[in-house]
Amino acid sequence: MSTWSFLWNLTRYRLGMYTLNALAWTLIYLAPIVPGLLTKQFFDTLSGQSPYELGVWALIGLLLAAALGRVMLIIFGFITDVQFRFRIGGLLRRNLLVHVLKEPGARAIPCSPGEAISSFRDDVDQAEETISWSVDAFGMTFFAAVSFFILIRINVQMTLWVFLPLVVVVTVAQLSTTLLQKYRAASREATAQVTGAISEMFSAVQSIQVAGAEERVIGRFRRLNEQRREATVKDKLLTSTLDSVFSNTVNFGTGFILLLAASEMRSGTFSVGDFALFVYYLTFVTQFIQNFGKFITYYKQSSVAKDRLVELLQGADPHRLTEHHSLHLRSAGKEQEEPANAGGMEAAGPLERMEVRGLTYRYPDTGRGVEGISLSLPRGSFTVVTGRIGSGKTTFVRTLLGLLPMQSGAIYWNGKQVEAPGDFFIPPHSAYTPQVPRLYSDTLRNNIMLGLSADEARLERALHSAVLEPDLERLPSGLETVIGPRGVKLSGGQAQRTAAARMFVREAELLVFDDLSSALDVDTERKLWERLDEQRQGAACLVISHRKAALARADQIVVLKDGRVNGIGTLQELLNENEELQRLWHREEG
Repeated sequence: MSTWSFLWNLTRYRLGMYTLNALAWTLIYLAPIVPGLLTKQFFDTLSGQSPYELGVWALIGLLLAAALGRVMLIIFGFITDVQFRFRIGGLLRRNLLVHVLKEPGARAIPCSPGEAISSFRDDVDQAEETISWSVDAFGMTFFAAVSFFILIRINVQMTLWVFLPLVVVVTVAQLSTTLLQKYRAASREATAQVTGAISEMFSAVQSIQVAGAEERVIGRFRRLNEQRREATVKDKLLTSTLDSVFSNTVNFGTGFILLLAASEMRSGTFSVGDFALFVYYLTFVTQFIQNFGKFITYYKQSSVAKDRLVELLQGADPHRLTEHHSLHLRSAGKEQEEPANAGGMEAAGPLERMEVRGLTYRYPDTGRGVEGISLSLPRGSFTVVTGRIGSGKTTFVRTLLGLLPMQSGAIYWNGKQVEAPGDFFIPPHSAYTPQVPRLYSDTLRNNIMLGLSADEARLERALHSAVLEPDLERLPSGLETVIGPRGVKLSGGQAQRTAAARMFVREAELLVFDDLSSALDVDTERKLWERLDEQRQGAACLVISHRKAALARADQIVVLKDGRVNGIGTLQELLNENEELQRLWHREEG
């Protein structure tokens, strides 16, 4: 998709509003035509050279009326511009967000969250700015054409000097295309890296402190900021240099025009009114030339913004960016969507048995992953998936839940195939606690509930199951304690158990834990598994762990090695027969 088609598709989203906006700004830029002619008439009247009989006060009244009319047009123009810009920016962000949310969770964006935020903010703003300036370019070009026609009838030579700087502006803008795009891309990339670094630091505060790496992390952050500063300075310097070239080119032209006007007036071929008209129009023509150069600059830079936005689509049709959809700005209406039937299943029913057959996913860049995994989870069962680091445990769980796109295999819930795991495996069907819980700078209660409406008894059961009651007694405000960005005010074990409580309170039928007890002490871990036993009669538990406390309670253990199932059975069976589990049990690996 070219830059032109990208911008045109956005413009067509509200073509009527764009046309109204263009009309408003065309009238705004044409408005000085009338005051210019009135100014010429005013000075010709004073010098006795006017062919018309209009009094001075009448001309002053007309000038005031013209000024008032232009003010009203400008107010109307700003209203239409804001309304249009808001809608095209909203459409772009809406389409990007819909695409991201439809992607498997673990591959929703191809970059860091910081880079994605930068694109959602800066690149969308750049597209908005370019289309907004296209209205100005159109209106100013129309003004230039009309004023050129008027001025050339008075004096051809001076008129050519007025518009000659436009040729210089366009030429310079075209020659600077490559540098404009290069520096804008570098500036956007450097900004995204800084934003990403901030996100990484907040998510790893405890690890940084434990490793005593504060100085190194701060040093890296300073280097990234320095790179951003250099890239931004280059980008701003080039843009400002071009603006300076455009304005100074115009100023040189203005100087020549004034010299020519003095010569023409001495020869008697140029009246005072003609001079006043040229000077009056000169202000707006020079503004047109400068702004036209600025529009060309924005247009060149918008190609960088478009390319960065397309990258977020990860190979999908670029035209998805500009698909036309309602934004529902004045109503609570919902878009017509496919009926939500929980992943393609009608009346899935409470879990009796879930089966996984031949599940496969391999990462495109490395070829590593999981292949041909099959297992069965009956209601009320406790299944542990174990293996060495890198054996594919987390990849298996993510693929099962639809966070990674399953490349082959099938999943069955009560004998019915789950067509869209990412849509199906959500509460109340399943709940998931990842290796690194995502917590927010909010109260502990809100981090657990996440908007869920549940009674206090249900919340208390979840807190009990997650072994959080002793911690609540030590927190200054209990459940109302604000835990800070990424939960930095909690220990690693408290953060894991908060995520577990979040899962328990949803009372799902399949509970999936990814290395939940890795940060827990032995006593807390024992209590956690004991309490889970108390409430899992109505749910199946799928646990990733190599901890003995979890393995000892398992109804079945699935051993993974190099992305494949190496063995399935009870703990005793595998300790007798499976060399891989024997190594894990005796802590030789993982």
